[in-house]
Amino acid sequence: MGAPKQKWTSEEEEALRAGVDKHGAGKWRTIQKDPEFSHCLATRSNIDLKDKWRNMSVSASGHGSREKIRTPKVKGLPAIPSSNSQNLTVSALKKDDGVQAMVDSTKNSQDGKNPPRYTAMIIEALAAMQEPNGSEIGAICSFIEQQNDVPQNFRRLLSSKLRRLVAQNKIEKVQRGYRLKDSSFATKTPTPKQKDPANRSKLPQNSGSCNAINPVEDAAITAAYKIADAEAKSFFASEAIKEAEKISKMAEETDSLLLLAKEIFERCARGEIMTLA
Repeated sequence: MGAPKQKWTSEEEEALRAGVDKHGAGKWRTIQKDPEFSHCLATRSNIDLKDKWRNMSVSASGHGSREKIRTPKVKGLPAIPSSNSQNLTVSALKKDDGVQAMVDSTKNSQDGKNPPRYTAMIIEALAAMQEPNGSEIGAICSFIEQQNDVPQNFRRLLSSKLRRLVAQNKIEKVQRGYRLKDSSFATKTPTPKQKDPANRSKLPQNSGSCNAINPVEDAAITAAYKIADAEAKSFFASEAIKEAEKISKMAEETDSLLLLAKEIFERCARGEIMTLA
């Protein structure tokens, strides 16, 4: 008998997920040869990767562990001021809206999955820190540990979590660490030009006209938020459909292999000699 197989570690599972996201299901040999995952999956065979991915897919569909999952609380983004909002750029509004939609959709995708995901925590941390040159792994981990209850091995798992988000184009890796896509837009605000002293007496009149426009601006901002939220939900719904189709295709391939194995077994039981090409 061969040596007993070791239990899969959480680091190996994360490496397998990231490999499938990057290369696709069925590319087991390619995933093993990838330098990003080879150090974690060197002791596993192609069959091990295939069987483990099938078990993980079944568990993600709701047939695995029924242990309840605690969903991390996501803090809301600060409200946009109405009277002094002229210093904000349109790109900053779109960035804040995109971050909120990403956090909401990530939080919804975590319901019913096992093991728990920490994507929402990572996105919340990067959105709050907003480092233009990227946030280091240590700083991200410290922020999440202060805001949420995480397991003791969370610091070890954070690296693979970040790599997976980079592969999914949700965040980007820079020289110093990680940051949200186009995070530099949210940190840029226009510098007000110095006005001529002779025109300063006209400021009270301009402030009155701004107050009259505020209701229209608020309505436009609200409509933009709703449109962006609908687009984000539509995107993640299409991603979920693609994932379901992928799992269905894997199930069909598994059924075909089972039928082939059954046929081979029956022929061998009758004493026939099978030749495999």
